[in-house]
Amino acid sequence: MAHPAAEAALQHYFGYATFRPAQEVPVASLLAGKDILAIMPTGAGKSICFQIPALLKRGLTIVFSPLISLMQDQVDGLRMQKIPAAYLNSTQEQEESTQILRALRANRVKLLYLAPERLSSEWFQNFLKELPIEQIIIDEAHCVSQWGHDFRPSYQLIAPFIDTLPRRPVIGAFTASATREVEADMKRLLGLQEATVHVTGFDRPNLSFEVVQPERKLPYVLQFVAQHSEENGIIYCATRKDVEMVYGELAKRGVEVGYYHAGLSDEVRKLQQDRYAYDKVKVMVATSAFGMGIDKSNVRYVLHYQMPRNMESYYQEAGRAGRDGGASKCVLLYSGRDVMIHKYLINESVHEPERRRIEMSKLQQMINYCFTSDCLRKYMLTYFGETVPWSRCDNCGSCLNKGALRDLTKEARYIFKAVLDTEERYGAAMITDIVGGNRTDRIVRYGWDRLPVFGTLRDMDDRDIKGLIRQFTSLGYLECASGKYPILSITPAGEAVLDGHAKVTEVRRQIVTVRPDGPRQNGLSGDNRFSKTGKSWGQGIKSGSNKPNLFEALRQHRKELSTQLKVPPYLIFPDTVLIDMASMKPQTLADLYKIKGIGETKLQRFGLSFLKVINTFTKEG
Repeated sequence: MAHPAAEAALQHYFGYATFRPAQEVPVASLLAGKDILAIMPTGAGKSICFQIPALLKRGLTIVFSPLISLMQDQVDGLRMQKIPAAYLNSTQEQEESTQILRALRANRVKLLYLAPERLSSEWFQNFLKELPIEQIIIDEAHCVSQWGHDFRPSYQLIAPFIDTLPRRPVIGAFTASATREVEADMKRLLGLQEATVHVTGFDRPNLSFEVVQPERKLPYVLQFVAQHSEENGIIYCATRKDVEMVYGELAKRGVEVGYYHAGLSDEVRKLQQDRYAYDKVKVMVATSAFGMGIDKSNVRYVLHYQMPRNMESYYQEAGRAGRDGGASKCVLLYSGRDVMIHKYLINESVHEPERRRIEMSKLQQMINYCFTSDCLRKYMLTYFGETVPWSRCDNCGSCLNKGALRDLTKEARYIFKAVLDTEERYGAAMITDIVGGNRTDRIVRYGWDRLPVFGTLRDMDDRDIKGLIRQFTSLGYLECASGKYPILSITPAGEAVLDGHAKVTEVRRQIVTVRPDGPRQNGLSGDNRFSKTGKSWGQGIKSGSNKPNLFEALRQHRKELSTQLKVPPYLIFPDTVLIDMASMKPQTLADLYKIKGIGETKLQRFGLSFLKVINTFTKEG
């Protein structure tokens, strides 16, 4: 991108000599005064795409953002670099709000962060109309769409507000994930029909994806957290009850853990989020309410205790790992009960038939992700409309476990034949009894013990047969009627298997054996099958520096600074910068300035103190 002023600002404030390829189009469009709708994955550097143009424009940039915590993180990070930024929200005292309003009138603010709910006040809208607004940014723009996974009605106030402004500013809308339907909704509802649509690749090569089906989820989680005890992680649970249960079990074992859900008071939620942001706890157990405001860059793993309802939610939540580009792990724990709960909730809460059909379709795509034997990364990217030129990524559960493929075609044919031979009149219990060879009174009465498929799976446990039925239903080979009687029927995909035109395979995902009581953090041996190297992901990151002790010393110094300055550690420097410091061991400010991510303001503010840590460590070593 040939824009010297933008690249100079990037180097000065953020410490990068050039923009990433994905950032070039949004920056150029906004600087040229052209609207843009940018769909960029988490960690792609969306904020810089509008912050640099904001710094180069004479007037004000307003950023609409959905969550208070996200605003605070963004503003704190900008202020760390001496950029005049502010936010207005309901947590502020009247005096603080008044001071910000005065600063806005005096043109002393370059970026103002707001929740769109603020636009419900006519007085506030009139106040904004008097300001020199040159740029409006809509972050998490998918929230405007009812077909998205985070619909917020207040987002639909933005376009009418823009239409009332004396002069239309340039508009930039950004989101991490969107299907074609949501993309069309964003363009229509935000008045962006003429905008440039910039869709970058969704791929996050630093993230390793895996689906696990442990017999019991809690022991798996306890073992995983213990094996990654030095790393920051998030564990997402579907219910408040599960959040508090998992939190309690981890806390009992001495894990530095917090918890977060919508049932907590505002004060407690803020306290929990701050504890995580400031590295006072390493693990956060939360519902999806712990959401878009998480800007912490050094999250090394995200575990999903239950399967999310759709791929958009999963991609966004899992994508909170590895925002700094470091290797990180995303693990989804699957059970058939998750599917039943989601289907029940959709049927009970979604009353419009077309919306219910879409929700069920999204759920089925999520189920298929959990059972596919193909590359998980490719499946995900294809879902979001990307054409993927490769078949293996060699960094997901399917690719790494290709040797553990199991052919289930024979078992599938027996079960499907039993469903057909009984005229699709029964549910899983009866089909299990037939193929399992259970000669019950009911079986004998109807003569099902004389069927050719009777007893064909007698060597399997009944529980395993029912598990296969749930799996085949999840994969779309069988259908299970909703309602009082969950009767099974064959789908066209199942008929293709019966006719010999298709096979059924699965990746063996039950790969972890854990102690029934769950491990404690000290003395855990584990089987270390969480990475290709046999090391935990945190160890992999530290070993990249060849000086893990220096890395720890730098991290400790960063934590002390964050306490003094009352800002999260990652706003001082992300882990990736500390890793480069430990690897390169700079001796002068000029050497330090060569490290990516260190701008002039932070160099002047923190450079000497970090050099002192490096020099002290080098002498002692």
